[in-house]
Amino acid sequence: SVLSRCENQITILSDYSEEFPETDEPVWILGRQHHLNTDKSKLLLDISARLWFTYRRKFSPIGGTGPSSDAGWGCMLRCGQMMLAQALICRHLGRDWQWEKHKKQPEEYHRILRCFLDRKDCCYSIHQMAQMGVGEGKSIGEWFGPNTVAQVLKKLALFDEWNSLAVYVSMDNTVVIEDIKKMCWSPPQSSSAAHSSGHLHRSALGRNRNTAGFCTGWKPLLLIIPLRLGINHINPVYIDAFKECFKMPQSLGALGGKPNNAYYFIGFLGNELIYLDPHTTQSFVDSEENGTVDDQSFHCQQAPHRMKIMNLDPSVALGFFCKEECDFDNWCSLVQKEILKQQSLRMFELVQKHPPHWPPFIPPTKPEVTTTGAGAVPTESTAEWSSLADRRMIQV
Repeated sequence: SVLSRCENQITILSDYSEEFPETDEPVWILGRQHHLNTDKSKLLLDISARLWFTYRRKFSPIGGTGPSSDAGWGCMLRCGQMMLAQALICRHLGRDWQWEKHKKQPEEYHRILRCFLDRKDCCYSIHQMAQMGVGEGKSIGEWFGPNTVAQVLKKLALFDEWNSLAVYVSMDNTVVIEDIKKMCWSPPQSSSAAHSSGHLHRSALGRNRNTAGFCTGWKPLLLIIPLRLGINHINPVYIDAFKECFKMPQSLGALGGKPNNAYYFIGFLGNELIYLDPHTTQSFVDSEENGTVDDQSFHCQQAPHRMKIMNLDPSVALGFFCKEECDFDNWCSLVQKEILKQQSLRMFELVQKHPPHWPPFIPPTKPEVTTTGAGAVPTESTAEWSSLADRRMIQV
């Protein structure tokens, strides 16, 4: 009965408002500035283009015997999917790509969507995320926090050869430039397994590849920074710096919300945050025989939700995407200029060298089993899967 009620849940906040007010203040959405007085339609198109993942029902039971709906517990997982999907859109289609209803979309778009379908063999499905969460101490059906979702995405990305992301999750509010560059420039594995499977991964993505078929050069970076911006409430001293992050061209927004209610924040207007809300339950959607996906339910075509920034729970996770090394260098410069030099109480630290009192940084290597975006992912138990990823960690 609880799940039945949750399946019809649409969260309506007391400070929720639909229509944008008449104002001269700019609206920032994931690094893009919009003006309501002159290009409101472009703003709404930009928002509706973001992939929107919500609760779903009637998918195959997680783990074979688990829940067939994530209503009531999967909101933070859905928000993590939205942040990652935005990174993949930037990776393959570019930040300025726009979605239009009933318009034919490129194959890369449908391939991205297939990565997130609610099936056990899709690499970023609710099934894979929930089961990987067991290794992070979360039972299937238990609510996740922003940091847990970040750790789950970091592990799952190791099995995703098509997107080939380097996922860096900061520790202790500190981003280490040396470690990120070490990970993004990490050479491909040189084992015989790499050579034997190299022919499976040849493609025309425009990146240099060695004789084994593996990418060389900078690996696109998904940077996630879990933060605690206060004790029980967000500390006002962090607000300006938090808003600055949405202005950066590398922005993937933020994961957060209120206790047990997660939202994907994509921008702001004044002192209100703009977010996509996963708390609507829709039916499971699968891909068609030709590989396309009926995508109408994966785009929010209503006016976006807003909430006052001071109502935000202090536990959040910022996301950024750097396709090339120059994007990361630019992000570092923006952080130094707009966040660190402006704040007496810093939201996070950006340091050049790996702190000597920390354990050595060891970039994870690609596991022997890889996927092709929406391909099969290992079906071992989560504990075995997690230990597999851990065993593949070697000193570079």
